[in-house]
Amino acid sequence: MTLNSKSLFRKFLIWRYKHISERQFVFMLSILVGFLAGIGTVLLKNFTHYIPLLFELSFFKNYQNSLYFIFPIIGLFLVYLIKQIWLKKHIGHGISSTLYAISKLGGIIPKYNIYAGLITAPLTAGFGGSVGLQGPAVSIGSALGSNAAQFFHMNQKTRMLLIGCAAAGAMASMFKAPIAAIIFAVEIFSLDIAFTSLIPLLLASVSAVVTSYFFLGTDILLRFELADKFQINDIGFYVILALITGLASVYFSKVFFTITNFFKQFKNRAKRLLIGGLAIGTILYFIPALYGEGYGIMNNLLKGDHLAAIGKTPFNFDLSNIWIVIGLLLGIGVFKAIAMTTTFGAGGVGGVFIPTLVMGSALGNAFAKIINNIGLDFQVSESNFTLIGMTGLMAGVLHAPLTAIFLIAEITGGYELFVPLMIVSAISFSITKYYTSHSIYTLKLAQRGELMTHDKDKNVLMVLNIDKIIETNFITLKPEMKLRDILKNAVAKSSRNHFPVVDDENRFLGVIRLDDIRHMMFDSDLYDKVDASSLMHGSKDIITYEKDSMNIIMEKFKKSGVWNLPVIKNGKYHGYISKSKLLTAYREQLINFTS
Repeated sequence: MTLNSKSLFRKFLIWRYKHISERQFVFMLSILVGFLAGIGTVLLKNFTHYIPLLFELSFFKNYQNSLYFIFPIIGLFLVYLIKQIWLKKHIGHGISSTLYAISKLGGIIPKYNIYAGLITAPLTAGFGGSVGLQGPAVSIGSALGSNAAQFFHMNQKTRMLLIGCAAAGAMASMFKAPIAAIIFAVEIFSLDIAFTSLIPLLLASVSAVVTSYFFLGTDILLRFELADKFQINDIGFYVILALITGLASVYFSKVFFTITNFFKQFKNRAKRLLIGGLAIGTILYFIPALYGEGYGIMNNLLKGDHLAAIGKTPFNFDLSNIWIVIGLLLGIGVFKAIAMTTTFGAGGVGGVFIPTLVMGSALGNAFAKIINNIGLDFQVSESNFTLIGMTGLMAGVLHAPLTAIFLIAEITGGYELFVPLMIVSAISFSITKYYTSHSIYTLKLAQRGELMTHDKDKNVLMVLNIDKIIETNFITLKPEMKLRDILKNAVAKSSRNHFPVVDDENRFLGVIRLDDIRHMMFDSDLYDKVDASSLMHGSKDIITYEKDSMNIIMEKFKKSGVWNLPVIKNGKYHGYISKSKLLTAYREQLINFTS
């Protein structure tokens, strides 16, 4: 900003404070954030979908199948160059990174997240990386929401709300499903369902949908109108499908973490690119249907065209044999999780949301085909089971059953399948929750105690900054110090009643309290006879800076019954946290959350 523009902006802020209430301004910002998230999503989709158009040129078209092996490696290499040479910053998985920013960074998301995903995600998916765009769309929108809040000097609570609005806007723009988008923001980002948050979410969602319609018309990613009604006789089959999708969700999550951990052992990014690029290229050569996001698979299965969904393979399979078709669909379902995670491992940027839908659609359609061709005179709707399979995987993998229900209901334009949607979502979610307590988005955050939930007390503790409550102005003692030196150089110069004892490498050995030496302070005969090592004693507990969350710290205070605990950072003494300062900070943060 120039000096002139800063002055004008300051005048605008003063005028806003005088004439527009906080609530009204938040409503206006939610519309703006929804619009920006919609624009970001539209650009993301267009950039991604224009890349494959280049491969429709005659030269590429003649060799497209054989080049499936090469395209993903090219895309991943371009992403690698952008990360290493230009951005020089880490690009995390969109939704996980956003959740971390909410819980630990006060909703502050760097500006580079706006353009980083907008460039790298289309290169990854457009060149065949088997990932989705929903995660990057949410990341872009959230960064826009966070920076808009920072620009207009909004508080932390409003920043978090606008991030949720941006996430809802990205979802609404992507699928043209505004109700599901609101539920998505509430489920994934643990927003409170209250008037103060619901209205901004509605405004942002509608703003994003209108933006999407304006630029893309009525074109939607999943095109389907429900033709077959729900049959009560199919309930048993839906329950079986729910069990299958629940176990498939567990498989999806396990594969994700196993492959992710495999690639983590390679510190060199170039090595990850080489191994991952060759692996994903090989998978796509044998199963071309896994190329890119996978909307073609879903749309073709919903239309009943399984041949188009499977596409051309390097093998001469007899696709008139329905059992070969079923086998190939199951293969798509099984390998989608592997292809997606391998793309991430190789350094690609994308999302998890769409791959879960692809896997669910393949499994649901294959299950329906098995029922219809098993020879027991059963006949079920393959399109309906395709949709319900998508619901089951979404509910299980993402731990978002309500989002799954309402997204499919909005996509189909009605609520005819509401009963099976609820049955499958509930069962699939319950099975997955039993085996994996948290989703792909949240597991690592939960393990570190950094996951925002609907528990307001825990959320308040989580967002507290430990550095702001650690006190470091304690005078340290050496174990060989005599009582004379302790009284002269520590007690006389400090207002504290705690004196940590450390060695020459600043490792914490123990503590001396004023009460421990009060009875001998005036006994001069002891001044040169007693040293710190004989006076010190261990602390009832210790706070580990790198590992202990605020919840754990509070528990340590509760169990120990003391008012001060030492903090160890990198194995060395760092300072003290007092219970009184922690409770004061907690009360201040609670006011911010509830005001």
